[in-house]
Amino acid sequence: EGSEPEFSLFSLAHIIPILLLFVTLYFMYRYREPLRKSTYETNFRYILAFMLIICDMSYYWRLASAPWLSNGPSEHLPIGVCAWSVIFCAFMLVGKSQKLFDIVYFWLLSGTIFALITPTPLTFCGPTRFRYYQFWLEHTLGYVAIFYMIFVLCMRPNVRSFIRSYCALIVLAIIAAWTNSMIPGANYNYGKAEYVIAVYNLLKDMGKDVYVCRCGIDKDQHCTNCKACALCEHVLFLEHSTGYKPEKDPAFPAFKALVDSQGDKYLN
Repeated sequence: EGSEPEFSLFSLAHIIPILLLFVTLYFMYRYREPLRKSTYETNFRYILAFMLIICDMSYYWRLASAPWLSNGPSEHLPIGVCAWSVIFCAFMLVGKSQKLFDIVYFWLLSGTIFALITPTPLTFCGPTRFRYYQFWLEHTLGYVAIFYMIFVLCMRPNVRSFIRSYCALIVLAIIAAWTNSMIPGANYNYGKAEYVIAVYNLLKDMGKDVYVCRCGIDKDQHCTNCKACALCEHVLFLEHSTGYKPEKDPAFPAFKALVDSQGDKYLN
């Protein structure tokens, strides 16, 4: 991980992995019948499952070999939707599990897809970094797995699938909340600061006039005290909701640096 931004939204480093994913899905659909009838079909599923597990584990091997990149269990426990989607996909492939398919289908298509559109964790990790390739493999192989089950094994979601997926998400949210209460500084409720940064970068790359309000880092500074709401096309802010402490958010230092970099041109 570098000290300066190395990745920007909708650059070649962003578009190429997504294009490769679509090309892979196209050929998998086109040759679904030969794949289904192949004597190596089981081997293919096992290899894909193995790759998913290795991609997920390599993230933690990287942190173990470079401890300065991690804040320990307060930040890097496998409690996120993306991490468990990868694990569930691996077991889904091995066991051809309809129940796991039901869960990851909605998790991937309604949740982790935002990681592909706004891959904020790659801000300081360009194509010369290991994290760049680990991130894209981990997030795209999940889609390969889920569409393999659809194209080759003919699995389909239904109403029960949505209910099962939603219940699993609630269980994961409860585990995240319990972890937050047990580990000082932990914030596993999908860090809000990171989302604000992602939306800011997305709007800036689209050429929009956007401002991040200081109320996210200064409780005495509210939106009514600045001119941004009237002068800017888009205004973002960090919400101080119940149970959320911005200063304990792993992405808060980057959020604060972003706010400070704007200067005070919109303050009264």
